[in-house]
Amino acid sequence: MRQLGLEFRLLRPDAGIEEHLTGRATRSTPRGFALACARAKALSASLFVRSGIVVGVDTVVAVNGQILGKPRNRADARRMLRLLSGRTHTVTSGVAVVRMPDRLVLTGTETTRVAFRQLSDREIERYIATPEPYDKAGAYGIQELAGIFVRRVSGCYLNVVGLPVELLLSLLKQVGYRPPRTPVG
Repeated sequence: MRQLGLEFRLLRPDAGIEEHLTGRATRSTPRGFALACARAKALSASLFVRSGIVVGVDTVVAVNGQILGKPRNRADARRMLRLLSGRTHTVTSGVAVVRMPDRLVLTGTETTRVAFRQLSDREIERYIATPEPYDKAGAYGIQELAGIFVRRVSGCYLNVVGLPVELLLSLLKQVGYRPPRTPVG
């Protein structure tokens, strides 16, 4: 957000949102689940904002129709990485923008296909021994050490990182946001 020149402050939505919606994941599409989480986060955080724009984002990884959230522990991270090994999966981000005070809500999604090469058990064990997999959907961060697992990305790379910038900017423009002018130097 800083790189885009956007002024912002971080608000923490209700901590129970994702856990509450997780039960729906098995009955939802990756797109529907990501959108529901992003919308719930944005609406929850908007309760603390009188005017301005609130952005909520949620990213999910899915393989063979199975949604992978954040791993609960080492065994869960291992299971996820084994599922992704040698396969192509999707990364879908839902973005919700709430304009306050009128509570206008706009949403959108971005989906990217990511192909992993075959991972050895040793690579998986070394990776899950780091702190990286535990706060990321699908147990990996493409922008970090796990970038070496990737054979191909088809679509928006920044979506896989967790913020589909083009989609976000489009939604912000639709609600009337104009970023501050910055000098080109």
